[in-house]
Amino acid sequence: MFMTVKQAAEKWGISDRRIRVLCSEGKIAGAYQEGRGWQIPIDATKPTDGRYKSKESIFIQIDRKKKELDSKRPLTEDEVARLNEEFIVEYTYNSNAIEGNTLTLRETDLVLRGLTVDKKPLKDHMEAVGHKEAFDFVEELVKDNAPISESIIKQIHYLVLADKKDSRGVYRRIPVHIMGAKHEPVQPYLIKPKMEQLLQDFAKSDEHIVTKLARFHIEFEGIHPFIDGNGRTGRLLVNLELMKAGYPPIDIKFTDRMAYYNAFDEYHIKHNLSAMENLFARYINLRLDTYLRILQDLEI
Repeated sequence: MFMTVKQAAEKWGISDRRIRVLCSEGKIAGAYQEGRGWQIPIDATKPTDGRYKSKESIFIQIDRKKKELDSKRPLTEDEVARLNEEFIVEYTYNSNAIEGNTLTLRETDLVLRGLTVDKKPLKDHMEAVGHKEAFDFVEELVKDNAPISESIIKQIHYLVLADKKDSRGVYRRIPVHIMGAKHEPVQPYLIKPKMEQLLQDFAKSDEHIVTKLARFHIEFEGIHPFIDGNGRTGRLLVNLELMKAGYPPIDIKFTDRMAYYNAFDEYHIKHNLSAMENLFARYINLRLDTYLRILQDLEI
């Protein structure tokens, strides 16, 4: 469900022009341009301060909201279920759609309920089920507070790549080229040492979690350790570490895919991490807003 710029302006009490600026700057998650207008998700949250003036300011917002969320712990099973009741379907749809899966959001929901969709490839069905199983596995890892490792990464990938049995959980053995990307993945013989170094650097990093995960995600995708399924696996790893740290999982929207792709190029060409940082920060901030709003409603 979507609303127009005018409807969003009335709902949030800000001008139509400001809404259009926020949309064009990618600051309303899931908003996309249709003709001359914008379509905005009906459940989109108004940016807290109206403007994201700097990286520091949004990090401060995230830290404050995280502290507020922590004050409400421990959460009951009912609260956790309410917070995540729609997330997994939308997350599976968006993460798979970014990689070319043709199932719609509604079709993804049906497949995860055990139904089949006529005239859609078996591969698309298997990808949806595999991603859901991988996320379920990630949730178990969160409960155990399991440290990230090559073994865990391979296990997650094994579940993600449900349609390619010979490549599941196995580092690629051939060179690859990512169509349209500005970065060339490493040669196969470098994958294992690069992955070991990446995990060491991640474990030692004392950066803000947004910066830490933005860097990790770009470097992981740059190594491109698997023949397929790297994007879905990488986004699951981001959510594994977010949830272990007490943050909500994030769902990078299919409609934001160009900003997502451009963030990789910004880093590899200009050594600029801020594009991915900003994307992650915006999603984390919005998800914290959603969590706090739902918990407040439940208290009322």
